[in-house]
Amino acid sequence: MRAGLIAEGSYPYVSGGVSSWLHTLIKGMNEIEFSLFTITPEAKGVKDFKYRLHPNTVHHHNIALMSAFRPEIQKSNLTDGELLLLFKWFTFQTRNPEALIIMGDRSRMGSSEAFFESEAFYKLVQKCYEYEGLFGSFLDYMWMWKSMYSPILHLLQQDFSSVDVIHTASTGYGGLVGAYISKVQDVPFIITEHGIYSREREEEILQSSWIPAVYKKRWIQLFHHLSAIAYDQASDIITLFKKNQDYQLELGAPPEKTAIIPNGIGIHSPKARKKTSSVFHIGAIVRVVPIKDIKTMIYAANTLKKWGCAFHWSILGPDEEMPEYARECKELVLSLGLELHMTFTGRVNIEEYLPDFDVCVLSSLSEGQPLAILEGMAAGKPWVATDVGGCRELIEGKEDDPYGASGFIIPPIQPDELADRLKWCIGHPELLEKMGRSGLQRVKHDYLIENVIAAYRSLYQKRGGAVGGHRIPAAETI
Repeated sequence: MRAGLIAEGSYPYVSGGVSSWLHTLIKGMNEIEFSLFTITPEAKGVKDFKYRLHPNTVHHHNIALMSAFRPEIQKSNLTDGELLLLFKWFTFQTRNPEALIIMGDRSRMGSSEAFFESEAFYKLVQKCYEYEGLFGSFLDYMWMWKSMYSPILHLLQQDFSSVDVIHTASTGYGGLVGAYISKVQDVPFIITEHGIYSREREEEILQSSWIPAVYKKRWIQLFHHLSAIAYDQASDIITLFKKNQDYQLELGAPPEKTAIIPNGIGIHSPKARKKTSSVFHIGAIVRVVPIKDIKTMIYAANTLKKWGCAFHWSILGPDEEMPEYARECKELVLSLGLELHMTFTGRVNIEEYLPDFDVCVLSSLSEGQPLAILEGMAAGKPWVATDVGGCRELIEGKEDDPYGASGFIIPPIQPDELADRLKWCIGHPELLEKMGRSGLQRVKHDYLIENVIAAYRSLYQKRGGAVGGHRIPAAETI
C-alpha cells in the first residue's frame, strides 16, 4: 500500500509540532510506502530539511506556491457550462468537485499563466464583480481575485504520483490538494486537523494589514470554502481533542465522519534526576517564534527576579526559523538583566535536560495538542500552560479523569499570572512532584504513541487496503 501525506508549511522543513507528528507516523508504519507532498511559500531543497526522511518515504514532492511559472503556455479552452460552474465555485455558491477537475485540467483551463491573461478570465472576474455588487476599483478587485486564485490553480495543476489513500494534516491548501487527489484518483481521503485551519486563517486575515478591509470578508470566505470542500470529500475527519471536534461540527463536518485520535508519546525508562543545585529549574520545550510568545516567559522571569526567587529558566528549541524574533527575545533578556537567569539552548537532546527540570512552561498564543506537554508529562514533569488548544484537557484531564491535575492552566499573555503560578511551584515541591506523577499516569492511560500508530494503521488498511492491496512492497523488489 502507498499512502500520500500532505504537509502544508511543515514537514520536513520545520521542526516540532505537526512535523514531529508526521515523522513519527511514517516511522511507525515501516510496512507502508509513503508519498510526501509538502506545500511551501517558496521552493525548498534537501539542504532545507530539518528531518532525515525515513526509507519508507519513497517519494517527496515540494509544491512551492511562489515558484516560477511553467515554461509552456496552454491556452484556456472552457465551454460556457464550465465557465458557469467556475463562476458558482469562485463565488462560493457551489462546492461541486467537478470544478476542481476543470481547474486541474490544463487542456481545458489552460495553464495558470494563460488563464489569467485570457478573455475567459476577464469575463469571469467581471461577472463575479457584478454578482457581488461591489462599487470599488474593478482593477483592484481583479488583482485581488488573481492573488486569491493563482495559488489554487498552481496547486491543482501539479503532476501528483498515484497513491492508495491520501491523508492531509490540515484543510486549507493541503485539504484542497487532498480533495483533488481523492477525486481524480478515486482514493479515500483522510483529514487530521491539529488546529482548525479556517479559524486560524480568519484570525490572521482580520489582523492583517496587507489585505484591504473591503476584501477581508472574501478571503475569510475562501478558507472556509476550502475547508468545506475538504470535509465533503473526506471519508474521515479526525482531530486530537474534543474542543476541536466541536469546532469541526460547527463548521459543517458531518458527525458520522468525525473521530478523535489524540497525540501520543513513548514512555522511556526515567533518567536519574541530575539536580546539581538548589536553584529551581524551569524548562520550556518550544520553537522560538512569536506564536509561542517567548516574551511572556521573559517578563514572568523578570517578575520572579524582582520577587527574589532563586531560579534558572532554560528555553529548549530551535531559534533559526524566525531569527529576527529570536534576536528580539535575547536582547530583551539582556536589557532586563536576566542573562544569569535565562538560557536559550537552541536545538538540543531534550531527554538530556528534562530530568533536571522542576516544572515546564508553555505560554503559546495558539496550539493544537502540544507534543511538548506530552513529552514533559511522560518524564513526570508538571506544567504551567496557557488555555489554548488542547492544553487544558492534557493538564486537567477529560471528564471523569481519575488522576488529578498535572499542573496549572492560565490565560495567554499574562506574565504576572505565570510568575505567580511559578512562585507557588517553588514553594510547594512535594505537591509539584505529585502533579508530575499524575501527568505520567495520564500519558500511560490515554496518550501512548503505539496506540496512535495502531489507530492510523487500522484506518489506512480499512480505507486504502482495497485500493492498494495488489502493490508489491519495495523491499520485495530488491
